[in-house]
Amino acid sequence: MADMDHGALREAAGLYALGALGALAGEERDAFEAHVATCAECAADVRALERVVTALPYAVPQVDPRSALRGRVLTAAGAPQASSRSTVAEMPAGTHISLRRTHVSVNVAWLAAAALLVVSVALGAYAVNLRQRVGGLEGQLREAMNRLDLTEQQLAEAARAAERAQTRLAVLTSPDLKQVNLTGQPPAPRAAGRAFWSRSNGLLFAANELPPLPAGRTYQLWFLTPGAPVSAGLIKPDQNGRITAAFDTPPGTPDPTGLAVSIEPEGGVPAPTGAIYLAGMTQ
Repeated sequence: MADMDHGALREAAGLYALGALGALAGEERDAFEAHVATCAECAADVRALERVVTALPYAVPQVDPRSALRGRVLTAAGAPQASSRSTVAEMPAGTHISLRRTHVSVNVAWLAAAALLVVSVALGAYAVNLRQRVGGLEGQLREAMNRLDLTEQQLAEAARAAERAQTRLAVLTSPDLKQVNLTGQPPAPRAAGRAFWSRSNGLLFAANELPPLPAGRTYQLWFLTPGAPVSAGLIKPDQNGRITAAFDTPPGTPDPTGLAVSIEPEGGVPAPTGAIYLAGMTQ
């Protein structure tokens, strides 16, 4: 039996211990008896609770009835009141029946109180167990949601990586591919770069040894054309001065004669204004 079925049936031990009061009956009682016959843990619970049910009616001190109660009982029975013990012995049979009924009523009241206590204990245990199970399920749900978020992020990154790889492959396998080797200029003599350009599939650019950018500045890549330079896009190298990027060719751009990289204000400019860091001609 699953742990959850065992836990649910174990909560019925208190109701089963009430026995003749009928707190657990029918199919529920049959199911519990079938379970408790094979479960030592639940059987031990039933034995402990049955001792509680048996002891509860005797768990309070005995109280003598008020003296007026005897008179009311005798009056109800139609017998004359007397103070001697012989009078009690000579009570009509109906008086003894009434006293027995009073005793039975008291016992029933105690049994009802015992039943209520046992049921309260059982329900309290069930509520605690239920809260624990709900808390466990909530924790499992949060963990599953976190794993799902992480998986979605990984899938999104994998999709972006696949798209970048496809773009680069399309450029490198283009029949109209042209290559440009860029060399470092006086502001960055150790810098070097390489670009592959295809009119149909765009530009693939890589560089290294670019100096760190000052605050508020960016590198800008330019197509050198017979006319004015045309911006290909903005680039920002990593902390080691390396950059790899892909760009679309702006519509209407003439066939480039080369490429250049300048340093410009953040956001870029329509025409070069800063120093040239890399330059190279189309091969």
